[in-house]
Amino acid sequence: MTGAGISAESGVPTFRGAGGLWEGFRPEELASPEGFDADPARVWRWYRWRRGIVAVAEPNAGHRALTRLEDQADTFLLATQNVDDLHERAGSRGVIHLHGRLTGSRCSRSCGAVAPEDPSAALPVCRCGALLRPDVVWFGEAVPGDAFAKATRAAETCEACLVVGTSALVQPAANLPWIAARAGALLIEVNPEPTAISDRCDLVLRGQAASELPRLLERMGISPEPAGPGRV
Repeated sequence: MTGAGISAESGVPTFRGAGGLWEGFRPEELASPEGFDADPARVWRWYRWRRGIVAVAEPNAGHRALTRLEDQADTFLLATQNVDDLHERAGSRGVIHLHGRLTGSRCSRSCGAVAPEDPSAALPVCRCGALLRPDVVWFGEAVPGDAFAKATRAAETCEACLVVGTSALVQPAANLPWIAARAGALLIEVNPEPTAISDRCDLVLRGQAASELPRLLERMGISPEPAGPGRV
């Protein structure tokens, strides 16, 4: 499971703190159905600004190390709380987005259509006539049920669970490491700061994902980077 920390190492701002995405705003103004209804144009400007940041960001060594781990594992699932596509651009295939995807859009009303929006339109419109909205999970909304069910099944059956760059506080995603631990999985945390699950982990790597994940793979006898010409 990954959180905002691994993307922050690629230059994607986190939400809180100096320079965070919430700076100068209340979260409910930009990431809630009520905020969207009150000022959809402002919400769309903010999300398109975020898309621009992600578009120029590059996957870091932590993202690539997880791709290498997936290459070597018999089964592998990556449940991310991040809405960017850095894991996919690093080559990860088994990715579940628990909080939606920044690049997507869907109907803001009941038709449920998922569709690309016209980037030239300040307020993109669904085929049903309602406004489109970013396809992310907002405050007060449930995570996609099928995605969370798949992540839960993986947590219940995995042999090892890596928790990377997340405070492990945001529910319901924060339940996943505890489910894995109760099922007997080896629990490994990669984070520069102590978190809510640190005391329960079997192994804590106190550092940045871009440095600690490649070191972990090397300890496992796995090259953290794909083999290329002249490399093994």
